[in-house]
Amino acid sequence: MIAGMFEQDFIAYIIFGLILNFVFSIMFGIYLSNNIGMQEMMESKGEKEQSILVKISLFIPYAKMLITLYRVAVLQIFFLNKGYSHKEFWVYMTHEHNEQH
Repeated sequence: MIAGMFEQDFIAYIIFGLILNFVFSIMFGIYLSNNIGMQEMMESKGEKEQSILVKISLFIPYAKMLITLYRVAVLQIFFLNKGYSHKEFWVYMTHEHNEQH
């Protein structure tokens, strides 16, 4: 047993969580590309790598989905509500914070 459930159930939760993550990530990506534009996104993308915790979160049920929802909340609360644009959020997410732009 893993985390109080049988291995098959645990794997099923992981797979369902990954499917939900891909659905949320695709929807969020489409939303950003509609508001920023694909060409603009490609031109302004930085080289920031995801942290190791984000990479490991693939193996924790629903963690990756929660990270995507967290990014949506950051976009809404800290960028759009304060008058910043979708592009400024994109730059924030894809560039190292110590870079000067």
